[in-house]
Amino acid sequence: MRFSRLLIPTTKETPNDATLASHIYLIRGGFIQSVGGSGLYNFLPLGKKILDKVHAVVKEELDKAGCQEVSLAFVTPAALWEESGRLEKYGKELLRFKDRKENDFILGPTHEEMMVNLVRQTVKSYKQLPLNLYQINLKFRDEIRPRFGLMRGREFLMKDGYSFHDSTEDMQREFSLMEETYKKIFTRLGLEFRVVEADSGAIGGSGSKEFMVLADSGEDTIVVCDGCEYGANIEAAVAQPKKYDTQTEVKTIVMKALYDEGKSVHVAFVLPEEIELQDVKACNAVDANDLVECDAGEKPAVVVIEESLGAAVDPGQFDAEEILYADISSVKEGDTCTVCGGALRYTKGIEAGHIFQLGTRYSEPLGANFLDENGKSQPMVMGTYGIGVSRLLAAIIEQNHDEKGCIWTKESAPFDLQIIISNIKEDAQVTLGESLYEAMLAKGVDVLLDDRKDRFGAKMKDYELIGVPHVVVIGKNLADGMVEFISRDGMVKEEVPADRIIDFLSERF
Repeated sequence: MRFSRLLIPTTKETPNDATLASHIYLIRGGFIQSVGGSGLYNFLPLGKKILDKVHAVVKEELDKAGCQEVSLAFVTPAALWEESGRLEKYGKELLRFKDRKENDFILGPTHEEMMVNLVRQTVKSYKQLPLNLYQINLKFRDEIRPRFGLMRGREFLMKDGYSFHDSTEDMQREFSLMEETYKKIFTRLGLEFRVVEADSGAIGGSGSKEFMVLADSGEDTIVVCDGCEYGANIEAAVAQPKKYDTQTEVKTIVMKALYDEGKSVHVAFVLPEEIELQDVKACNAVDANDLVECDAGEKPAVVVIEESLGAAVDPGQFDAEEILYADISSVKEGDTCTVCGGALRYTKGIEAGHIFQLGTRYSEPLGANFLDENGKSQPMVMGTYGIGVSRLLAAIIEQNHDEKGCIWTKESAPFDLQIIISNIKEDAQVTLGESLYEAMLAKGVDVLLDDRKDRFGAKMKDYELIGVPHVVVIGKNLADGMVEFISRDGMVKEEVPADRIIDFLSERF
C-alpha cells in the first residue's frame, strides 16, 4: 500500500477526553474516530486492518479447537431475557426499545439467551452433543460513563462462544480446552497476561476465569502470588484465613440489598475492624443484584458474619430474621496464598477474556433439553467463553508503546514493513524505494511505502506514531551506498548496504 493513497489522518493533537495511551495513540494515529464523544467509534482503514488481524488469530485458534462459527442477530427479543430472568437483573446497561408493533427488543450485550434459543430448536439428542458454537459480532452495553476509548466503549466487537454438554464433567473438559485455547490466542498476539479466578457477575454460573492483560493502566485490581501461578480478581481473591478470638474488635456495616421487581432488604455485614468489606463478595453472599448505602439506624433483616470470625462473634446478639456466614473480606497485600503459602500482592490488569462454567443456569429456564441414552429429558450443561476483540487493540497498545506512539506486536501490526523515501525529489531514492517495494510485495511481505512529498521529519514522526514493527529509511546515506533498517521497539538502527537490502529483508521476513 502507498501512504499517499491511504486514509491515515494522523494528528499532533491529543483528544480532550483521552487519558490512556491507547486512546490517545489510536485517535492520533488515525486508527479510529470518535462519533460525537458518546463511546462510539468508527474504525478507519488502519484500525479495521488491525481489527481483522486480531479477529483472524481468534478465529484460527477456535476453529483448531473444534468450535463452529455462527452469526446471531444483534437485535434480541426481550422475551428471551424474560425467560432467563435477566431482563431486570442486568440493569440500565441493557438498551431496550420497541419496534413499530410495540414489541420489546434489546441490543445484545451478550448472547446466552439467543444461542440457547438456537440450540433448543436444533439439538434434541445426546448424540448431537457436545457442541461449541461461537460468533465474533457487535455488542452494545449502555455504559453510564463510557471512557478510555476502545477500553470501555458502548458498542464493541466481541467473541462470545457457548458450549452444550450432556454432563458437568464434559463441560469442565471443554472449559479446560477453552482455557488452553485462549492462552494460545493471547500468546500469539504477543501479550503478557495472567489467568485469574473471577466473579461470575450477571452472567452467572458456578465458576469463572478471567484473562488479564497486565498493564499499569488496567481498571481491574488483581491479586497474584509470585511463588506460584495463583491469581484472582480482587472481587474473587481468597487468602489463608486469619485466626480471631473473642477479643477481636469487629465492625458492622449496614447496607440495602436490591433485588428484582423493586424488592430490597437491609443487611448487616460483620467483620474484623481492620478488614475492608469486599462489595462483590458481600452482594453474592445475599444473592442480591446490588448493594447501596442506607440510612443509619435501619434494622437489618439479615446478618452476614465474616466466616473466619467463627466463634469470635456470638450470633445470639443479633436480632435478625436470618444469620449467614460467608467470606466477605477484601484480600490485602501481604496476606498468605492458599496454594503455596507465599505472600500475595496487587497488580493491575485489563480484562480481555472471560470464561464461565454455567451449568444449567440458562438451559433450565429456557427449556434447552436433550434426550439421554435412556430416553429421559435432561437440561443441557453449558459453558460460555468471551473475548473482547476490539478491546484487545487497546490492550496491546497499553502494554506496547512509548512516548512517541504505538509499538504493534507481530501478529497485530497493520503492516510487516514500512519503506520511507526521505526526499521524493531524489531520483535515486525513488528508484530504490520503488524497486524494494515491488520486491517485498512479490515475496508476500505486507509493506507500506511512504512516497509522500512531506518532509522527512514528518514522515518519521508518523512512523513512530503508527508503530509498524520495522522500517527501511532511504535517505542521504544512499549517496554512500547505505540505507537504514530500524526496529520500532526501541528504535534500534542498523546500517545496511543498499545493494544488499533486498537479501537482508528476505532473511528477516
